[in-house]
Order: sequence, then structure tokens, then C-alpha cells
Amino acid sequence: MVEHSLTRSTVPTSAVRVSPCGVTFVRPAPAVRTCPGAPGRMICAGEPFDAVPPGVFPRGDPARRRCRPGHLAGGWAAARYDLDRARSLVGPAEIAGRPPDLWRYHELLPVRDPRHVVTMGEGMTPLLPLPRAGARLGLPRLLMKDEGLIPTGAFKARGAAVGVSRAAELGVRAVAMPTNGNAGAAWACYAARAGLGALIAMPVDAPEITRREVVVSGAELYLVDGHIGDAGRLVADAVVRREGYQDTSTLREPYRIEGKKTMGYEIVEQLGWRAPDVILYPTGGGVGIIAIHKALQEMRELGWLTGPMPRLVAVQAAGCAPIVEAFDAGLRTSRAPADPRTVAFGITVPKALGDFLVLDAVDATGGTAVAVTDDELLAAQHALARDEGTWICPEGAACVAAAGRLRESGLLDGHEEVVVLNTGSGLIYPGTVTVDVPVLAKDGAVP
Repeated sequence: MVEHSLTRSTVPTSAVRVSPCGVTFVRPAPAVRTCPGAPGRMICAGEPFDAVPPGVFPRGDPARRRCRPGHLAGGWAAARYDLDRARSLVGPAEIAGRPPDLWRYHELLPVRDPRHVVTMGEGMTPLLPLPRAGARLGLPRLLMKDEGLIPTGAFKARGAAVGVSRAAELGVRAVAMPTNGNAGAAWACYAARAGLGALIAMPVDAPEITRREVVVSGAELYLVDGHIGDAGRLVADAVVRREGYQDTSTLREPYRIEGKKTMGYEIVEQLGWRAPDVILYPTGGGVGIIAIHKALQEMRELGWLTGPMPRLVAVQAAGCAPIVEAFDAGLRTSRAPADPRTVAFGITVPKALGDFLVLDAVDATGGTAVAVTDDELLAAQHALARDEGTWICPEGAACVAAAGRLRESGLLDGHEEVVVLNTGSGLIYPGTVTVDVPVLAKDGAVP
């Protein structure tokens, strides 16, 4: 297990460029331009674009070359909003009276027309006190944001709901993505609900339940003998050859983050429009922790959140911990491990495209990065079920194990309000629990 101090020196300003709205561009930092996009504005690096995915245009159309949301000219595009206008339209009091789903924050989401919203009721998952687990770990103010109760069984449904809605609004015919399982399942299901096609590629070792979910939704599924990065290369090649397909890989479009940032909005709202002291997030591709950081920045600028920002903690498994290793070494980007392996398959991402954004979020909030072993996270998963009656995914269990380690090391003193993110249901990973119990004869007796 690796753990680190909750503070670290900042990187040289020459390596980082930050827009007035808080978008960070690294390696290199080209001129930042304002261009049309979601409601309000988009901040993008490189050539202007109009937020339409490249696959929408016929081959040879000049617009095709410049419409590349997401990864642009070495920087990243993020949907940004006119927060002054949003502040004049809505506030916490108005939001409180809205339906309990993520669309309650629609002024701060990129879908312009409510007719294009694709929803299954996602959002407003519970923020559960964990009194017994907290007492055992020495963290009496321990809370868990439980994303295992969301449609498709994992937090990925948030990104899929907003990403698919915006894709449908832009006229996309089909979405395409690599996945470690849960994201592909979510995007396949939401694409089906929107009447769009879906092309999904996942490693052969991905959870079987997610594979079945993709198939039952009618998506086109391929298994890849490799890691998610290998699947991503195959998907990117296919998108170039298929008209009307949008590559929705991590950070290849700017809308998935917008759905996932609602976790941050919900946590703050559920705490009475204040932030906890610490948020621990299981980190693979890193979109979740990047998104929560974006939400916190927006709420701060809106005036909905005052006081100190919560410290963000990136949690990884020791068998695949490139972000933790980069944090420990003071690097701005990560290096892929030679043989990444962990039972927490959802965070088996050898090289996150947004690794520098994860490190920025951790640094900016005075947070840290922690790795726990598979034995530790499985023990935490089982202990939490016994303590609180909730079966969480191994990625979420990694956060529980990391919280305990931070308390043992003294980096948490026990007075903090700590939120751990459980990103999915344990039912997706039945292999994490072995059942070996007696079989009774029907005319026998219970001992």
C-alpha cells in the first residue's frame, strides 16, 4: 500500500495554462479561444469548432477536420457556461423543488432542448452515513455516495445519459467506445433508449455481466485480447471508417464529464450546500474525479459553495497505480505499468488520457493519491457488507480501504467529514464473493 502527504508543491507555471473559468491545458498550452458549443460557451484549444462530432460530416467536408470535441491540439475541451446568467436563472432554493434526478441541474448541463433528454431516472443517489464502518475505521463522520443504485448499476450511467442526449441532439447516428465494462454497458443501454446505434469494444477479462448488458441492449460488441487502450485504438480506427459514428472514448468528447460532475453537485446539495472535508474517488480513466473538481469550481463561482474546497483523493489498486506513482514522483503525467492487474477491473487503466487533469485536481485541493492491494480492498468490501448491509463494487471498496489507511497513517485525524464514492453495485462482480455453505437434506434439520 502506498500513501502520501495531503499537500504537495505546485508545478512550475510554465507547464500549466489555466483559463479564467478554470480549465487547465497542459503539454502544450496553446492559445485559448472561445467558440460556440453547449449553452453559453466552450473553451477549447487549437482551431475553433462547433461541438459537432467529426463522424457527423461526410468525408471530404472541411468541417470534419475542425470538429473534434475533446482532445484538441494537445489540450482538452470542456463545456463551459455563462455562470452569471445561470446564477440569475436558478439557485439552490429552486433546485430543491425539482425532480430528484441529475437533470435538476439542467442550466449547467449541455443539452439545449429538453426534447432530446434521454433519461432512465439517473441521479440523486443516497449519501449514506456509515456509523459502524466509521467507528471501526476511526472515522465517525464517514459517508458513502452510493452509485450502485443508479440505472445500469454504476455511475457510468450519468455520463451516458448526458453524452447520449447531447449526441442525439447533434444528429449522431451511433456512439462508439472502448470500455472496461460498466461504461460500455451504460452507453449501450442509453443509446438504445435514444434510438441510436452503439459500437462497444472491451477486454476479454471485463465483467461478464456488463458484456451481457451490452448484448441484450442490441449494441455491436467486440471482445479484445488486450487492455482498454488496445480496445480504444480499434474503436478509433472503426470510427474513421464509419459515417455518423461519434468516438465517445474517455475525454474524446466533452459531455461525459458533464454528466459525471453532477455527483459533485449532489454531494454538496445533500450536505446543505457545503462540501465535506475529504472525497475519495476510485481512479482509472479519471473522468469522475476530474468532473467532481469541475463541479466544485462551478459552484464556487456561482456562489453556491463557500468555505474550503474538499481535499480530493485519487484511489487506485496497487496492481495498476500509474496516477499514484506519478503523484509520488512529482510528475505531471503517468507511465503505464508493465503488467497491470487488479480485481477492481473498472480502474485497470494503464495510461489515462487525462492523467494530468487528475493530478491537477488532487494538487489544487491539497489532496493525495493512495494505492491499496486487492487483498485490502476485498477485505474492505466484505467488512462493509457485514457492518452496513451494502455490497459495493471492488472499486468503491478500494476507497473504503484507502480511508482506513489514511486514518491509520495520521493523514486523517478522525474529525474530518469523509465521503467515499462507491461507483457501482457489487452485483456486477459476483466473483468477488465465494459461496461455500452446507447443503441440507430436505428432511434434515438446521444445526
